[in-house]
Amino acid sequence: MLPLAEPPRSLCILRLSSLGDTCHVVPIVRTLQQAWPATQLTWIIGSAEARLMTLIEGVEFITVNKGAGLAGQRALHAQLRGRRFDVLLHMQLSLRASLASLAVAADVRLGFDRRRAGELQWLFTNARIAARSREHVLDSLFGFPAALGIRERLLRWDVPLPAAARAYAERLIPDAQPTLVISPCSRHARRNWASERYAALARHAATVHRMRVILAGGPSDLERRAGAAIAQGAGAAVLNQIGQDTLPEMLALLARATVLVSPDSGPVHMATMVGTPVIGLYAATNPARSGPYLSGRWCVDAYARAARAFRGCEPQELPWGHKIEEPGVMDLIQLDEVTARIDELLGSRT
Repeated sequence: MLPLAEPPRSLCILRLSSLGDTCHVVPIVRTLQQAWPATQLTWIIGSAEARLMTLIEGVEFITVNKGAGLAGQRALHAQLRGRRFDVLLHMQLSLRASLASLAVAADVRLGFDRRRAGELQWLFTNARIAARSREHVLDSLFGFPAALGIRERLLRWDVPLPAAARAYAERLIPDAQPTLVISPCSRHARRNWASERYAALARHAATVHRMRVILAGGPSDLERRAGAAIAQGAGAAVLNQIGQDTLPEMLALLARATVLVSPDSGPVHMATMVGTPVIGLYAATNPARSGPYLSGRWCVDAYARAARAFRGCEPQELPWGHKIEEPGVMDLIQLDEVTARIDELLGSRT
């Protein structure tokens, strides 16, 4: 069955969420487009993530309202009724995604290898990628084109930005002044650093390096509260834009920024898409698995310390992808570790 003897006429990608993981899919799309320019690509994606990814040209997007439950599943079945694909790339390890995959008629249903095919994904596929262990999420996704017979890896995340998004970013970053963007929140609260430490970091960037500091993030109550606390602690040193932009506008903002500081979250991978260095704050999760793909040297990696403090073992003894989302785990990351990364990065850029 695999590798394919010739390019397929149609190929469907199933990756509903999260924002960060859909960012990882973009190089897979670009790799497929370069290798098989005549293949029709369809991507089944969550409606929230589609607000950014539908900017990619040459791909048909079918959106799923993940909050709609069975109604969303029925809508997907209705939309795909009567269609058949040569290949389905089932890239998501969740039962919800596997149930959605039942709406996709495909000759080849490619999923993860048996060991990694969690949440019963193996029951919904008829082909598997090569078995690997302890890979970055993006590297694991490159196993899909490799299984089809495409060996080249194209690290391209280019997403065309609307003029309105570019104008938004140019208004906030109008000149060459170094700019720090802080996106302080993951949707998982225990991955988040303390607001007072972000505020101290903002003051350091503004006073020591004369940086413009912008807070960015979504409109959730968690993010708004964090932004307000950071802005209050930092005073005039920051501009709080949390909840004020769209995903394309935030991507444009990150493209003009000098550096992003953020915990394990979607904006980490958005910044990677536009080539902006990321100082990722990692203690609850392992940056070797889910960190910013091109900014490993800049991350503050306290995952090993967290493993010893909260699990009583070395990180290599934990299952790959194990999360240490315990109260206080992010307090293991000290302020001076993050300011040192800012100092080094600004020095290296100079």
